[in-house]
Amino acid sequence: MSPRRVPVSRRDRPAKPPLSRDGMVAAALQIMRTEGLDRVTMRRLAAELDTGPASLYVYVRNTAELHGALLDELVAELEQSGTPGTEGWREQLISVLCAHTELLFSYPSLARSVLMLRPSGPHYLRLIDTILGLLLAGGVPDRQAAWGVDILLQHATATAAEQGSREESVEADGEEEDLARAVAEAKPDAYPNIVRVRHEILSGTYDQRMRWSFGTLIDGLRTTV
Repeated sequence: MSPRRVPVSRRDRPAKPPLSRDGMVAAALQIMRTEGLDRVTMRRLAAELDTGPASLYVYVRNTAELHGALLDELVAELEQSGTPGTEGWREQLISVLCAHTELLFSYPSLARSVLMLRPSGPHYLRLIDTILGLLLAGGVPDRQAAWGVDILLQHATATAAEQGSREESVEADGEEEDLARAVAEAKPDAYPNIVRVRHEILSGTYDQRMRWSFGTLIDGLRTTV
């Protein structure tokens, strides 16, 4: 006679942790880091949290809002040190913008997504406030500073989206070499201006060109009414 099977009470099972927006975003961030943004779907996230997809819409309206929350968590990792002041404000601002760009280099899919968003999380607002403080410390008028934040952050995000996408693309591997060859072989009668500056077209490191582009935008904000 076989031994009697002892029933197991469901009360003995470990309780599921309560759902929360913070827990949901943390799980989504982990999926993005290990599997990529494309895998951060409501169905995949619900499975990770042992719940149904419908339960997640209590915390975010849609996938776009979730992507904004992911960006906010990444921005929280930025080191925004230093007090804005008239001494070195331009260099501080360029460093903040470069750090934000480089942070997004690792997540080009997210950079492409947030180009279409208007992020409003607390960490992103702190980034905006930091940029505004540095612009104002440099004497940039209020309206130019307020409008300029959008231009600077859009440039940072677009740069990360483009560069990150190029690094992911197999087809893009030879594009820079093709451009360099085309510039080197350009004839002065057909492309006189390219020939005149061709030694500069592809000069400089990526970091040098990125810092220069931000510096150019910042200088324009100071002088363009």
